[in-house]
Amino acid sequence: MKNLWEISTTEFAGGKESLMRRGNVYQLANGYMGYRGTLDEFGPDESVGITLAGIFDRVGSAWREPVNAPNGGFTRVSLDGTDLSVLSGKVAQHRQTLSFSPAVFERETVFSLRAKTLTIRSSRFLSADTPNLGVIEFSVYCDKAANVTIRTGIDCNIWDLNGPHLLQLAAEKQGEVLLVQGLTSENSKRVLVAEVIDLNFGVEAHESKDDRTLRVISWRAEAGKIYTFHKYFAVVTDNDLVGKPIQSAAVKMVLRAKALGYAVCLKKHRAEWAKKWERCDVEIEGDDEAQLALRYSIFQLLMVAPVAGSANSIPARALSGQVYKGAIFWDTEMFMFPFFLHTYPEKAVELMRYRIKTLDGARRKAQTEGPGYRGAFYAWESQETGDDACTYFNIGDPFTGRDLRTHFRDKQVHISGDVAIALWEYFKLTGDDSLLLEGGAEVILECARFYYSYAYFKKEKGRYEILDVIGPDEYHECVNNNAFTSMVAKETFVIANAAVEHLRKKHPAALRALVKKIGISRELADFREAARLLYVPAPDPKTGVIEQFDGYLKLREATVEELKAKMVHPNEYLGAGQGLAVPTKVIKQADVVMMLNLFKTRYSAKIKQANWKYYEPRTEHGSSLSACAYALVAAEFGDLEFAYKYFLKTAKIDLEAKYKVYVGTVFMGGSHPAANGGAWMTAVLGFGGVQADEKRVVINPRLCAKWKTFQFNLAYKGDGFRIKITENSVTITSPTTNVRRHKILVAGSKTVCAPGASVTVKYRPTKH
Repeated sequence: MKNLWEISTTEFAGGKESLMRRGNVYQLANGYMGYRGTLDEFGPDESVGITLAGIFDRVGSAWREPVNAPNGGFTRVSLDGTDLSVLSGKVAQHRQTLSFSPAVFERETVFSLRAKTLTIRSSRFLSADTPNLGVIEFSVYCDKAANVTIRTGIDCNIWDLNGPHLLQLAAEKQGEVLLVQGLTSENSKRVLVAEVIDLNFGVEAHESKDDRTLRVISWRAEAGKIYTFHKYFAVVTDNDLVGKPIQSAAVKMVLRAKALGYAVCLKKHRAEWAKKWERCDVEIEGDDEAQLALRYSIFQLLMVAPVAGSANSIPARALSGQVYKGAIFWDTEMFMFPFFLHTYPEKAVELMRYRIKTLDGARRKAQTEGPGYRGAFYAWESQETGDDACTYFNIGDPFTGRDLRTHFRDKQVHISGDVAIALWEYFKLTGDDSLLLEGGAEVILECARFYYSYAYFKKEKGRYEILDVIGPDEYHECVNNNAFTSMVAKETFVIANAAVEHLRKKHPAALRALVKKIGISRELADFREAARLLYVPAPDPKTGVIEQFDGYLKLREATVEELKAKMVHPNEYLGAGQGLAVPTKVIKQADVVMMLNLFKTRYSAKIKQANWKYYEPRTEHGSSLSACAYALVAAEFGDLEFAYKYFLKTAKIDLEAKYKVYVGTVFMGGSHPAANGGAWMTAVLGFGGVQADEKRVVINPRLCAKWKTFQFNLAYKGDGFRIKITENSVTITSPTTNVRRHKILVAGSKTVCAPGASVTVKYRPTKH
């Protein structure tokens, strides 16, 4: 029977790109750091990376990117004087496994050399109990007596895309602890790695060469005897609030872990993961392929959820490396945030606190990006301060090597509204207004202020318009009245007005203080007017199609296949000024369809179907964000076959590792947490038919034909529920820990679920 809680492979060789992709698939993370799924003996040439959340560095004029720490997990074994590596050609057998439930990476490799076989087994995890800590169990077994040497310690050969980021790397040994410390190039922030082992065999010496500080353990291994040691490493930076010198903190962490022992550290780690899975697991009976892919997606999201109190967010490539500058995009609010909001609100809060923390960066961007812009213009590529890491010349031309001018930084204005919408959704679905008082209301008002300064008032038409923008479809730049962007801006004004009204009723003193702080009293009336008069393209009365932007329908018809046939270089970018898609209707990703999904209660199923049928054949799906949007809308109007197809495409993007690695000359390799979030949304919000607002939860099941039962958890207004959907029934279980009765509408039938109760509602499945 297939284990639906793990993935494994027997592959171990391959080129640099193959190793890079496998490192993405088998990565571990714990919100503080990510450890790529590479093997113990690997180095930077094999894309080893321990990527740290929330600490960035820039070298010269190159892109700023997250910092990779020295590798405290490095271990290499030699047999009778010959170094062993899976890349050496002496491998008889290999398997590596990533287990979701305990978040553990394991490898077992059998090496055959001169009539002897030596087996290496290792198991590692990044502690969910102590986020700075990594723990490894390493075993060696030889079938015949042999001279074995283990070199283990800290590898300072760091894989950087635009580095080196750590300067003045200095190694020392403090008692039994190895230490390496370096300073970031830009701001001289300290990054320190401490390592200690628990070992009771062999003779240990110390070795410092080839930019590694290592313990060298040598012994005569007995035939058939297993030799095991445990390794503990900690990463601490100047960003950490450890209350003492970071060197002392790191040493204390590893010595405490060693004193507890591997078994206790693993037990604590597993206990934390058990809590995560209890809240967030989704069970599918009847479809192992979907179950594994969805569980892997959930695992990826849980791994990279920010550490409590960090006010960090989730980068577009998670913690899989320095790709995309480690930046936070709109991906987080639109594709990852819903998962946490519906299952793990404490992490949703952390994501929003990041936006509050970076508000001043958004204000600085508004002041510098255009004439007279005010308020908060959130960065397209946001790092620790919220200032935009995106450059004006953002994509390299693979033909000439020259950078192409793009308008991602200055015209992707919808990100501010995406942030405001997420903040308000948190308030609506949790009933918790503390985030508004902590700075969320200020963010919302500043986003509305930005849109008001950006909008044009067309006196002859009596309306505001949002002009000169890029929507989600990045192949068409500097367009007017993009439907998605305009709807997001209009909704921001609505939300700003609602936030003011809520504070006026519940927290009048806080409202007065906020209005005075940001000097916005005269603009509040403008927001009410803009909410009424901002223009959003409407469906055509005859066809139902919403024009993506002014003039889109006049562009040349072309197929995706036609454009790809014209490509001269496989990494050619189809957008920017002269890209092949620019004069055509071919779009990069869901745009109008993304709007229909985001504002799903505003449009009929008929309108959704009309736009889906129009835009899907014209969509390249050149972004990992696209497939889930089309899947969600297809589920709503009843095309479950297509929805399922794109659900699998979304959920398996990292498992199959078939994504683009380069766009132009820009390296894009890395994991896809937004697609992971999109997979969960397609399953629960699409096939489960879940919608929630401030008043109630609605469930309209649209179950896949393969799925016999579908079970998931929901968090709502401080309470939790277990939902079980079958072909003709929905069972809602409310734990005794819930505090109130909740109104739930199941397939049109009103029901109330009280704490400690279980309610089953029969429904008639819609024929599709």
